[in-house]
Amino acid sequence: MTASRRLRALSGYLFALPYLTLFCGFVVLPLLFGLSLSLFRWEILSARPAQFVGSANYQEALHDPYFWKALFATFRFVMLAVPPTICLALAIANGIHAIPRKRQAFYRAAYFLPTVITISVAGILWRWFYNSEFGLFNAYLGQVNIKVPWITDYRWAMPSIVLMTLWWTVGGPMVALLAGLQNIPVAYYEAAALDGAVGWRVFRHITLPLLRPVLLFVMVLNITGAFQVFGQVYMITRGGPEMSTRTLVQYIYETAFNNYRMGYASALSWLLFLVIALFSVIQFRMMREQ
Repeated sequence: MTASRRLRALSGYLFALPYLTLFCGFVVLPLLFGLSLSLFRWEILSARPAQFVGSANYQEALHDPYFWKALFATFRFVMLAVPPTICLALAIANGIHAIPRKRQAFYRAAYFLPTVITISVAGILWRWFYNSEFGLFNAYLGQVNIKVPWITDYRWAMPSIVLMTLWWTVGGPMVALLAGLQNIPVAYYEAAALDGAVGWRVFRHITLPLLRPVLLFVMVLNITGAFQVFGQVYMITRGGPEMSTRTLVQYIYETAFNNYRMGYASALSWLLFLVIALFSVIQFRMMREQ
């Protein structure tokens, strides 16, 4: 390489150095520390020092019924929350994209506004909505003699968490999909109109294929976030009733900060990481370009 090319390459690394420093300090090093911690039995309230146990924590997790129940609740949340979120976000983005550009800003801000609210505020608000005795939803349903046990019945608790999550998070993927729609050249739609394609055929053969990179981005982020769900269930149900909404992240939190088993909690965290990584790889393989 010539001196000028080496200088340009070095300047690129120098510009990235502040981010890489923070990334290594706050992401890479804690991840490696957590991985090493998962190989130890360390109870922080115990006088005994950390003891190396190898893969014993992982073996315990695989035989732990509470781990499998929490993992099943997490899978259930992912399956119930992600498809409606993406479909509704795509529908809203298409609706906003169809109106004139000058009026889009209001609707975009209105749908995005709930994502700005912190989970603590949103959780307290929706816990009041779901209250069986004096909640807002049952107050309206009571006018037609209907009373729904939103968060007190295990059959209703998880769908109630999903409904709250849908309201709280749909604005993020909607904005990303709307940006993707606006970047599709109009010439494709004009050519399709000349060929007589309308409605669903245009959406299926033009919009969806050209939105594939944005859809992949939205799907990966939503599935990753859904596997890490914690705030909603902790604020609204605390994992109940009958542990039907206790997700894996909540179980990790309780193991680490209620039972003080840091090594075992680290092993559970890495098992969750492997599950998320597996699903991310599957999505990339399914959504890759032909």
